[in-house]
Amino acid sequence: MHRKLHLNTRKNFAVRVTTRWNRLGLLSILRKLKSTPDQEVRILLLGLDNAGKTTLLKQLASEDISHITPTQGFNIKSVQSQGFKLNVWDIGGQRKIRPYWRNYFENTDILIYVIDSADRKRFEETGQELAELLDEEKLSGVPVLIFANKQDLLTAAPASEIAEGLNLHTIRDRVWQIQSCSALSGEGVQDGMNWVCKNVSTKKK
Repeated sequence: MHRKLHLNTRKNFAVRVTTRWNRLGLLSILRKLKSTPDQEVRILLLGLDNAGKTTLLKQLASEDISHITPTQGFNIKSVQSQGFKLNVWDIGGQRKIRPYWRNYFENTDILIYVIDSADRKRFEETGQELAELLDEEKLSGVPVLIFANKQDLLTAAPASEIAEGLNLHTIRDRVWQIQSCSALSGEGVQDGMNWVCKNVSTKKK
């Protein structure tokens, strides 16, 4: 009798757990369906190696950021935001990979360029790479968001200083924005993505 009761209790517990799991699984599916995108957006995520691009991408996709390895090729993730399905292409930033960036320029709606704000020795190098991207014919007129990343570090230069050093105020052929952020904590990331959604909607109309 006791043994039968014990088995029934375990069975009821298993049913409760399964029901809860199904409900949670269904909720996540419903959320995805509810935010069916109106249009797809192609975002190119570039920057020097170690700027924090992959961490930023994982932060956007709400993924674990405790183990990040350098991107040797590229990562692609789809993120839904404000009625858009953002297809983000994260291309490796090592010097040997940068010549291949141009293979991904076609049909880009938004360029996101990530800078390590604490790596002052490479400001000149990152500025040069950004200037070359802005001169590319296939990226002509494409809105650009510059993430001044790693603001959680004490040695980080403020976004205003980076903007001045890179002469961003001379950009006249497109809309642009520089946004302070920490890909690690997520601070400032959503503000930048709000700008992306706002400006892609004006570009696509």
